[in-house]
Amino acid sequence: MTQTTSKYIIIGAGLSGLTSGYLLDQQGEKDFRILESRARIGGRIHTKHGIDFGATWFQNHHEQVITLLNTLGIPKFNQYTQGKSVLVYSSMAPAHEFESDPSVPSAYRISGGSKTLIETLARPIKDRIDCNTFVEAIAETVHGLRITTDKGIYEAEQVIITIPPKIAQHIHYTPELSESFMRAMDNTHTWMSNAIKVGMQFERPFWREKNFSGTVIGQIGAVTELYDHTSNDEHTFTLMGFVNEGLRELTAARRKERILDYLSKYLGDEVRNYVVYEEKDWSQDRHTSDLNIKSVYLSPEYGNPIYQQSFMHGKLIFSGAETASHHGGYMDGAIQSGIVATERLLGKQ
Repeated sequence: MTQTTSKYIIIGAGLSGLTSGYLLDQQGEKDFRILESRARIGGRIHTKHGIDFGATWFQNHHEQVITLLNTLGIPKFNQYTQGKSVLVYSSMAPAHEFESDPSVPSAYRISGGSKTLIETLARPIKDRIDCNTFVEAIAETVHGLRITTDKGIYEAEQVIITIPPKIAQHIHYTPELSESFMRAMDNTHTWMSNAIKVGMQFERPFWREKNFSGTVIGQIGAVTELYDHTSNDEHTFTLMGFVNEGLRELTAARRKERILDYLSKYLGDEVRNYVVYEEKDWSQDRHTSDLNIKSVYLSPEYGNPIYQQSFMHGKLIFSGAETASHHGGYMDGAIQSGIVATERLLGKQ
């Protein structure tokens, strides 16, 4: 079995892990590797056909995202909200149409899709990212940590784990982590783990031509939220939103028909003239969700202070969107956790 030795190992090539890797590289620390179980980088940031099936929006108070985008020279743009939006609040009453207040700033999106941030962070360190590498165990040794994967053994002085706590709890730790910490990991909801997203691409933005914003909000129909997802250069015209989880048990064909029936009722039959139709059920993604998922109707609590502990004599650090002390579960929290973990690794905190 192959063995690789690095000063640092980062587990997870999502936004938090790539932030840490990028910062290490920028500070002249080149001796590290990032291990990713997926065949791709990005974690819960996943852009396909110009559609963000994972993390998408941020706002003015998400200062870490804005600062990092500015540092990397990546433009942002406002979410499209012009025209009539639709609120479906009852199956017994007609939908309510409304227009957003133009004086209220809308959320931002990343030009080129959220993957632009991932690709830019990874560019200078891509030779140190090992995809398709699943971590099975972490054991403390005299000089550091031994990471057992399905591709071989890695040795490192210190390790940052950035994957969701509910997934990280299934790694075998020697010595074992405390019972209270394992319980905290099991009780920490994984952002996006229960979400189903749908995206549709069209030849033209028919909803804009009909003075619709593309926004449809409702808790009683097949789609709970839908938004205009057209690219900033307006070359790709898309709608993207969240599917009612009650449709998870339907066949793919039946679910698709329910979604199209629902949206055509409020936006028009043109919705059936899609060029691309795709869904992403994160509950079926073994890299994101374990078998024990549950729907979350209120904002989950993130940033448990227990995640600021280190283990195995300071050699093992936990990071990631769910561990962030501010804006947990958002891109901002993932970035913040990556910054903090890097500072802890280098002894600056």
